[in-house]
Amino acid sequence: MSEAIAYYPGCSGLGTSKEYDASTRAVCEAVGLSLVDIPDWSCCGSTPAHTKDHTLSAALSARNLQLVSGMGLKAATTPCPSCLTNLRTAAHRMEKAEFAKKVNNLLDDPYDGGVETISVLQALVENIGLEALATYVRTPLKGLKVACYYGCIMNRPPELMAFDDSENPMAMDNILAAMGADIVPFPLKVECCGASYGIPRQDIVAKLTGKLLDAAVSIGADVIAVACPLCQMNLDLRQGQVNRAGGTHFHIPVAYYTQLMGVALNIPDAQLGFDKLTIDPRPILNKALAGAS
Repeated sequence: MSEAIAYYPGCSGLGTSKEYDASTRAVCEAVGLSLVDIPDWSCCGSTPAHTKDHTLSAALSARNLQLVSGMGLKAATTPCPSCLTNLRTAAHRMEKAEFAKKVNNLLDDPYDGGVETISVLQALVENIGLEALATYVRTPLKGLKVACYYGCIMNRPPELMAFDDSENPMAMDNILAAMGADIVPFPLKVECCGASYGIPRQDIVAKLTGKLLDAAVSIGADVIAVACPLCQMNLDLRQGQVNRAGGTHFHIPVAYYTQLMGVALNIPDAQLGFDKLTIDPRPILNKALAGAS
């Protein structure tokens, strides 16, 4: 069992991306990554808070970092890139004493620093390791062609996120390769999907998401693996919108990398939440795995 790390699920993990949270917890338990829930955690501000007020936005994240510090832990992990960005940004800005004082004036308990936040993806690579992860595989994903899509903020800006390559990240590729999957090089792995413009500007999301879907289909991917709830929603839920806007016929599954890991680790379907995806990847998964056996 690895050293315990505080776990911040984020608001979407208890709502629109329950399957990401559930599969993350199941996978981490299976490979010995010990997650400890942060008591009384609250929203980090997600996407919109910093556009209104940097101090208030930082206070939302700093409150959670202070809770981790109160647990006696020095590290926290989250599956959500948006939460990761907010938590790391707040910690970085609070390295300046004047800004930290403004933020702490808003908190019941001041945050004095010392907590590092990393993605679950990073924790799996660094705390467990690729070789160790491979030893837990029970059903190799051999024959499953996977395009790994990281989105535009998981590794950016590089000076803040400080993990993997900001233009050609490989952590997800390497993890799923360790699970036995056939990784197809995805040239648009860090291009934007349109992010939160899905409601105000569907035309923008349809164009950007359509470009990503077309690239994945063109390289022969069976499934797109993602690590971001918003990216998953745009690529999966909005395929119908993309098809109507562009006259296309995309129908490719978009699953969280933790769900695909779960298959390789023989974690029961009920813990992986494939039924919550718009396009069910299980038929393609079963076909690929049957053909490889």
